[in-house]
Amino acid sequence: MMLDLFKRMARAPVFDAAGLGTRLVARPAPAGCLLPPGAVGVAVDAGGHTRRIAAGGRLSLTEAESGWCFHPGPYQCELVPFAAAPEIGLRLHFAIDSPDPRMTQQRFDLFLASEAAGDLALEALAARIEAALQRELAQGNLELPPCTTLDEWNAFRAGFNQLLYTRFGVTVDDCVPVDLAGTRDYARELAARAHAAAAPAPVSAPLVAAAPPVPAPDVADPARADARALRRLFLELPCVMCRVRQAALPQGQDLFRQQQALIQRLDLVCLAASSMPALALAAPGQPLDADNQLRRARHSLRAAEALDEAWALLARFERAEDEGLELLFDEAERIVANLEAELAARKRVLAEEDA
Repeated sequence: MMLDLFKRMARAPVFDAAGLGTRLVARPAPAGCLLPPGAVGVAVDAGGHTRRIAAGGRLSLTEAESGWCFHPGPYQCELVPFAAAPEIGLRLHFAIDSPDPRMTQQRFDLFLASEAAGDLALEALAARIEAALQRELAQGNLELPPCTTLDEWNAFRAGFNQLLYTRFGVTVDDCVPVDLAGTRDYARELAARAHAAAAPAPVSAPLVAAAPPVPAPDVADPARADARALRRLFLELPCVMCRVRQAALPQGQDLFRQQQALIQRLDLVCLAASSMPALALAAPGQPLDADNQLRRARHSLRAAEALDEAWALLARFERAEDEGLELLFDEAERIVANLEAELAARKRVLAEEDA
């Protein structure tokens, strides 16, 4: 019996940890492998629920689970906060946060379960962080004015730190301004912007407020983009709703009813996200043409953009003063309205012309 045990241990798969903790943040790991020193395992089941496995342990998975291995860092990357000024940069030092005992699911683990596909490179994570930062600056939710004073910088850092913790589950160790003029190819960036400007406009427009343009690489593969966006909505919307329910409201303000109404709408949005029609089918046994598949995928992508805004808004809730909560609830209603509109539009692609 002991001999059989040793044979099973000898057949345990080997995990390739090359680049982990430097150019790679996380990568899928096979069941039964030994986690390398300093790395942490994450088991993800079919419903997106996660659990962590300590460094150096064996990644024991059930049949319905998939495995990940990540290194907590620290990591360093350079960000461009303003797309129109690529010479202005920020050098960011961050690490993946240790488990919070107050949370049933760690935010970074949810990020792996819902957004990661294959190896998660540091460059790819930095691009997502940069996009989140640029969106918040463009919308005026974070401010980084010229000749920033110390108080303005501290306010920016507080908001930026909370944004990264809420959106990605990472903790900022340090963030300093840097001059990137010597590392940027202006000609290539201008050519890329000209190419993006020449791309055809989306077939359908958002029904509520404005949404950022859909990235070209995602539109090039509607099936993959739609599946990833719907997975994000299915896994992350219940967590967003839970965070809204847990939001602490100050006494003396009549925000309880507004909060409950928002939770009810989010509950219906979760139901809508979990009952989306298949991308490639107009009806059971009836295939959907490519143009309408693209329209459905675009609606899914816009809903995912609204989901990003929801996470950023939750970060602002964490640091908001009592007197600013009414404005944040108004913003939350706008975001939920966008989610409702895009998911409803995806369902009725064939029911009416929504161009």
